[in-house]
Amino acid sequence: MRVGGEVVGAIGPGLCVLLGVARGDAETARFAAKIARLRIFPDEEGRFDRGLLDTGGAALVVSQFTLLADTGKGNRPSFSEAAPPEEAEPVYERFCADLEALGVPVARGVFGGSMSVELVNDGPVTIVL
Repeated sequence: MRVGGEVVGAIGPGLCVLLGVARGDAETARFAAKIARLRIFPDEEGRFDRGLLDTGGAALVVSQFTLLADTGKGNRPSFSEAAPPEEAEPVYERFCADLEALGVPVARGVFGGSMSVELVNDGPVTIVL
């Protein structure tokens, strides 16, 4: 992940977590545990049976308020359900800390920054929680 051409976060095998924080969101530990243990990596037989904790994978966590876009009216998305930055940043940081406390290495972007994210989606597997 780059900001202004400078690498600010990078991982090897693992997950790219796009984290959208809605107004009033506070729970992070449960989602961190879910992501750390989500069995979406193949075992020796090719079945989804391993999680980040099993594989030693890392998480690249990117704050992404645009995930909360409401496109129900008109052509311009509304982001009114997204938490304001002063509310969202502590939730983002707590989520990252919760993942780290579980033993998952975490690389962070720059909260509120314009980031260029490079990703190799091996599978591809994309899951919305």
